[in-house]
Amino acid sequence: MLDPRPVGYVIGLILAVLGLMMIPPMLVDIAEGREHWQVFFESAVITTLTGVLVSLACRNVRHREISIRQGFLLTVGVWVVLPVFAAIPFMLGATEARFVDALFEAMSGMTTTGSTVFSGLETLPKGLLLWRGILQWLGGLGIVIVAFLFLPIMRVGGMQFFKSESFDTLGKVMPRAIDISKALLGTYLALTMVCVLTYVTLGMGAFDATVHALTTVSTGGFANTDSSFSAYDGPIMYAAIVFMFLASVPFVRLMLVGSGQFRPLAMDFQVQAYAGAILFAVLLVFALRAALGAPLDEENFRHIAFNVMSIFSGTGYGDGDVTLWGAAPFVVLLTVGAIGGCTGSTGCSLKVFRYMVLFKALGAQLRLIGSPNRIVAPRLGGRPIERDVTESVMLMFTMFILTLGVMSVALSLTGLPFLEATTGAWTAIFNVGPAFGGLVGDSGALTAFPDAAKYVMIFGMLLGRLELVVVYVLFTGTFWRG
Repeated sequence: MLDPRPVGYVIGLILAVLGLMMIPPMLVDIAEGREHWQVFFESAVITTLTGVLVSLACRNVRHREISIRQGFLLTVGVWVVLPVFAAIPFMLGATEARFVDALFEAMSGMTTTGSTVFSGLETLPKGLLLWRGILQWLGGLGIVIVAFLFLPIMRVGGMQFFKSESFDTLGKVMPRAIDISKALLGTYLALTMVCVLTYVTLGMGAFDATVHALTTVSTGGFANTDSSFSAYDGPIMYAAIVFMFLASVPFVRLMLVGSGQFRPLAMDFQVQAYAGAILFAVLLVFALRAALGAPLDEENFRHIAFNVMSIFSGTGYGDGDVTLWGAAPFVVLLTVGAIGGCTGSTGCSLKVFRYMVLFKALGAQLRLIGSPNRIVAPRLGGRPIERDVTESVMLMFTMFILTLGVMSVALSLTGLPFLEATTGAWTAIFNVGPAFGGLVGDSGALTAFPDAAKYVMIFGMLLGRLELVVVYVLFTGTFWRG
C-alpha cells in the first residue's frame, strides 16, 4: 500500500514556501501605495498556514526515504496543489478572476507555458505582475531539479541516460542530491541576476527588468504588457535571445561554467545540436520570408532570430503576429516548438536529446536492414545508447503524438475552430505559450476560449511539463497496488 504521508510532508513544506513567496508582491503593492497588498497578505496566510498544517499532520514520517512510486506522486502533487493556491491572488485581486481563469493563469505560470487569459496587463497592480513572474521562476527551477534528481531515477523518457553523468560530473565536489539542488539554485539565481542587470543596463526599467528576467530565465514568457516584447528593440532583444538560449541548455553545464570550466558546455553534444538547429531554423525562415518579399535587413533578421529562439526554447515572448509571415515560416515555427531545448534545462517540449536518440536509432535500424548480420551499437555523445533508453524515448514520442492528437480533437469538441484547437493543443502540450486564430485576442490572451477548452489546456500543460509518463502512470491500477 502506498503511504502518502511522506509526500504530504514535502508538499506541505513547499506550499509554505509558496506562501512566503507572496510577500515580495505584497511589499511592492505597499510601496506603490495600493491597498491591493491585502490580497497577498490574505493569500500568504491561507497558503502558508495550510502548508504548515499539512506538514505537521505528516511529520511523523519526515525521516523516511521517498520511494520511486512516492516520487511520481510527489512530482505530480506539487504541480497540481501549488497552482491551486497560486491562483488565490488572481481570484481575490484586481483581476477578480473566476476559478477556471485563475487556475489557468497559475498553471501556465508554474509550468512555464506562458499562455494567458488576462488582457490589459498594463493596468494591473505591479504586485500581480511580479507574482506572475515569480510563479514562472519557481516553476522553471522546480522542473530543473526534477529533471536532475527524479526523472533519471524514474527512467522517464530516456533520462536514465543522464543518471550517471549528472552525478559523476559533479560527484567530486557535490556528492549528495541536496548539494546538487543548492548548486542549481545558485546557478539559477546568478543567471537571473545577470539577466536583470543586463536588461537595466540596456535601458529597461528596474521593475520590468526584474519581471522579464524571471520569465526569461525560466523560459516562461509572461510579460508586463499586452504587446509582450514589442516595446523593446535592438540590444534588449539580442540580450533576450542570449539569455533564452542559456536558460534552455543543461544547467549542469552552466554550473561548471560558474566554476570556470567552459569546455564541457562548448563540447556538450546537446548544446552543439541545439545551437545548430537554431541557426538553421533562423536562416530557413529568413530565406522563406525573403522569397515572399520581406526586406533583407538587420531588423528583419533580428525579429526572426528573436521569435525562433523564443518558440524553440518555449519562452513564448512575441513581438508581432507571426502568422502574417506566411504559411511556410509559420510551419517552421510550429516545428521548432515541438522540438524544444535541452534536457536538464527550463526549456520546453520533447527536448533535443530525444530527437538525437530517435535519429540514431532509426539510422541503426536502417543499417540493420541492409546488413542483418551486422552488430550495430548506436552511440551518442561518445556513449552507447542502451536499449531501454531507446525504448523509453520511442514511448515518449508515441505518447506525445497521441496526446497532441487527442487534445486537438478534445479542444475542437469544445467549439474551437481548427487553428485555435490545433495550436491550443500544441502550445499546452509543448509548453510553448502562444496560440493562434481568430478567437485569440490581439494581446494573445485566450479569454474567449470556452471554459471546457481552458480545463483541457490546464491538463495539457500539466502533462507536457511533467513529460506525460509521470502523470499517466498515476492512472494505472498497478501503480496504486504496488
